[in-house]
Amino acid sequence: MATHTIHLKNSKTYTCEENTSLLQAALDSGIALEYSCLNARCSSCRVKILEGEVENLQDEQVLTAEEKAAGYVLSCNVVPRSEVVLDVEDLAVTLPKPQVTPCKINSITAIAPHIVEVVLRLPPKVDFQFLAGQYIDIIRNGHKRSYSINHSQCEGNELKLFIRNYEGGLFSQYWFNEAKTNDLLRMEGPLGTFFYRNNPACEEIVLLATGTGIAPIKAILNQWQQQPEQVKGKKIWLLWGGRKKEDLFWQPETTLTNFTYIPVLTREDQWQGAKGYVQEIALQQPIHWQKAQVYACGSKLMIQSAQKLLTQQGLKEENFFSDAFV
Repeated sequence: MATHTIHLKNSKTYTCEENTSLLQAALDSGIALEYSCLNARCSSCRVKILEGEVENLQDEQVLTAEEKAAGYVLSCNVVPRSEVVLDVEDLAVTLPKPQVTPCKINSITAIAPHIVEVVLRLPPKVDFQFLAGQYIDIIRNGHKRSYSINHSQCEGNELKLFIRNYEGGLFSQYWFNEAKTNDLLRMEGPLGTFFYRNNPACEEIVLLATGTGIAPIKAILNQWQQQPEQVKGKKIWLLWGGRKKEDLFWQPETTLTNFTYIPVLTREDQWQGAKGYVQEIALQQPIHWQKAQVYACGSKLMIQSAQKLLTQQGLKEENFFSDAFV
């Protein structure tokens, strides 16, 4: 099996076998690169190839023709065919190493007509560390589904998830009709690189969420509540969108100063609040986009639209972080 050297912009290197994705080899080498879905359906792991040859593992419909022509690929979906130079730096953080572990359902609580909060209990001997904003995969009958952790620390060896009932969803039938307390499941995690990056040059932080995309945002807010010095002097905006009032199933409670919460609905007639899409309502706020960071989680359409609209307003591309629910 041929092995190739992969070079990053900040002079770091790692090796990658010809049947391993650039992303997986980086993570295996302790080098953190941006990623989210791991199956070529979002664009979190988009990187530019400066030199070298790579090959796609599977067809991807995510990148535009312009991006491909400019040399962009999805690092989770390409394997090297030569030495490769990437136009990217690593995240300069040590990601907690993912592990596969059994877990049991502690409780399932309906918190809205189509939403439950599931609390999972890990074995006492499992030391599960994660960064606020990361997700786990639940493994059942050979299938996996991803769920963001909605809090910032593993207290009492419990993990809490918000889960939506999707019509025809692979796991929805289980969660909403079959699951019961003490069911034994397997999970893998933590996964993803959706977490807070402290950038002293950014004076405002804008959190955008739709639906259960509020879960990792809630976790990040939870982290700031416990460590307010991380965001001292910064203005924080939270815009959370749904169709109807019942979609806003959680109420942010925070003592953070300079915090503004704007709930946004699209299909509620008796609603006096903001109406429309979160990214468009964000544009109406007095936010200095050139000095802002954006963390967007939820529907892929919202994320794509937000990235386009906000960068047009002066948001720096490297200050847009997303986790698309695909």
